[in-house]
Amino acid sequence: MIKRTLYFGNPTYLSTKLDQLVVRLPAVEKNPDLPEGFKKEAQATIPIEDIGIVILDHQQIVISQALIARLLENNVAFITCNNTHHPTGLLLNLDGNSLQSQRFRSQIEASEPLKKQLWQQTIKAKIKNQAIALSAAGKEIQNMLHWADEVKSGDTENHEGRAAAWYWKNIFKDVLTDEDDFIRDPVGDAPNNLLNYAYAIIRATAARALVGSGLLPTLGIFHRNQYNAYCLADDIMEPYRPFADLAVRKILKETNRSKLELTPEMKKRLLTLPAIDVVLEGETSPLMIALQRTSASLAKCFLGETRKIAYPLME
Repeated sequence: MIKRTLYFGNPTYLSTKLDQLVVRLPAVEKNPDLPEGFKKEAQATIPIEDIGIVILDHQQIVISQALIARLLENNVAFITCNNTHHPTGLLLNLDGNSLQSQRFRSQIEASEPLKKQLWQQTIKAKIKNQAIALSAAGKEIQNMLHWADEVKSGDTENHEGRAAAWYWKNIFKDVLTDEDDFIRDPVGDAPNNLLNYAYAIIRATAARALVGSGLLPTLGIFHRNQYNAYCLADDIMEPYRPFADLAVRKILKETNRSKLELTPEMKKRLLTLPAIDVVLEGETSPLMIALQRTSASLAKCFLGETRKIAYPLME
């Protein structure tokens, strides 16, 4: 079952009762637009078992410790944002799988040749999906397909970097009015802000899937930044990034170039990413489910049961 992504962007009181997430809004006197009949507060409840991701994006949200504990027990990815509305924290369950100890051990003991082969598969899938995204935008892709085919174990010749240079030069070219080429930079100008937000959603979904498969999100197959607690999530989300890129591209086509601040409406659209349909090994499923299958296949690779990660291919 696809889990829900919940976004809270206003002052809210969040608690739990009878395995429900309870949402309470501030007093009606402070919210004159609320319907008549709300004496002191508006309230809604959501079954915790239906929730996959929770995003807190306001400095006046109050949440109970009991709710945090119940969300984590249900393997919910818990994201907090700062006062500029950028995701800054991700909280995950420490005990997401009954065979966690065994899988931790197999992950830690994975050989370098295996990790290099897994990274090769990951970059091949990423470049192929980038090529399909470019094709959907009417761009030339033969060089991208060539680079995908030429990726070696460990991507020793950095075909990922070559493909990225071409990809970012072209993916937004016809939907941005600036004469300069777009430069992908997390702290750069718009639409980098939209990409950052979209990637944060996919990253949280990937981290949640890894924990559910009994893997440590911290130990990557390629990413090794000592300050990054989610290296493995950053690894397996690579082939999923183009899905976010096309979502941002669609927003750009419908938005005035001078008004690219991250609006609530844009956030609402990007929050649907975990629910979009993707095709993995001939089967269509929501992106969140596909990431669960990807992480499960990776766990099998570490256990020696297979040597192939399951990644989706864009249509």
